[in-house]
Amino acid sequence: MDNKDQHHRRGALLRDPNFAWLMSGGVISALGDQFTMIALPWLVLQLTHDPLALGMMVAVMGVPRAVLILFGGALVDRHSPKRVLMLTKHVNTVLLGLLAALVLSGRATLPLVTALAVVLSIASAFSIPAGTSMLPQAVALQHLQAANGMMMAVRQVTMLAGPLLAGLLFLLAGDGSAGVRGGGAAGLGLAFGFDAVSFALSAWTLAKVRPLAASAPQQAREPVLRAVGAGLATVWRDTTLRTAFFYWGLCACVTGGVMQVAMPLLASERLHGASALGLLMGAHGTGALAGMALSGSFGRRRLGSLGLTLLLVDGLAGFLLMPLGLVTASWQGMLILAAIGVLGGYVQVAVFTWIQQRVAPSMLGRMMSIFMFVFMGLAPLAAAVAGWLASAVTLASLFVGAGLGLSVAALAAWLFTPMAKMADAAPPASIS
Repeated sequence: MDNKDQHHRRGALLRDPNFAWLMSGGVISALGDQFTMIALPWLVLQLTHDPLALGMMVAVMGVPRAVLILFGGALVDRHSPKRVLMLTKHVNTVLLGLLAALVLSGRATLPLVTALAVVLSIASAFSIPAGTSMLPQAVALQHLQAANGMMMAVRQVTMLAGPLLAGLLFLLAGDGSAGVRGGGAAGLGLAFGFDAVSFALSAWTLAKVRPLAASAPQQAREPVLRAVGAGLATVWRDTTLRTAFFYWGLCACVTGGVMQVAMPLLASERLHGASALGLLMGAHGTGALAGMALSGSFGRRRLGSLGLTLLLVDGLAGFLLMPLGLVTASWQGMLILAAIGVLGGYVQVAVFTWIQQRVAPSMLGRMMSIFMFVFMGLAPLAAAVAGWLASAVTLASLFVGAGLGLSVAALAAWLFTPMAKMADAAPPASIS
């Protein structure tokens, strides 16, 4: 596709009201999510001062979400992404409002926070497959690649701005380091409140989206368990899809859980609290945005194939992870995470588009739920193990183990699986 054709498609996409409403709502919601992603683990750490408790909290949140996300995908295919997504946005608005009230009133306790966090996690089991299935139902197929790229790029902007704004909020209003009662954690409470408002606003924008009639899912009336089984069977029969999902699950097990525990500990033990965690996450978001920009500039240029490119990116990211536990200043961690973000951002758009175009529209909700399951099912269990390890080994050893594990997984996939032969989906026909 030449630059003129790309510009034509991008212009047509920006004039599409459906995409405009989806993107605006996605920006608002994603920005709020960044506040909660930093505030929630930090709140747990301040309530317990125990890395094992933080790891267990991640596991308690993640396991039910991982199990239910498979059923969430089946329900999305059975009903509609918009209907399911709208319901979850209303639920999240209420739950985050309650969490904000508890923190601001000084009544936050670990059991109450855990209960609300678990219900939030369960809601995400339905919102995630609904959200990832919504875009192909709202824009024309020839615009899907560009739409994915723009949505992910905008989301990465929020991953830059959100943590930085959250860090500033915690610095000004308090992050609970001096105690979660007596107003010392007002910044955390305001963060949850901001996220609640963001869900309410994104629900309003979602109401403006009109799914395309040609893309509307068939109203399958088969039992939910059978629908889930059909989705799993589809993955199993597709050798390339099955191999990719197993590999991504291994990567999630090696690094995902460790990062959810190790990053807050790094900010707490070596750096300057929650504001430093915001800077680290913001640097990663900046790098991912730059990587997506490079992907847009270089198009489908690969180091042999999409699969080989993914494995090389993961191997290099593993090496970059290893020294992260040795940093003593925020700028050092920011440089490393920015570089890792560039690598991930470069291939992220291609991976999502590859999955969306490889499966039938009637199966998309289930397929995206299985894709998320391999991350959300294994990473929380790994987080519990990482919390236990963090009590027994040094932080530097934790990061070295995660980085080495990722690099070894990429090497093994290259040597012993057909992962390296994974190819980009064929581009859609050009529009006149």
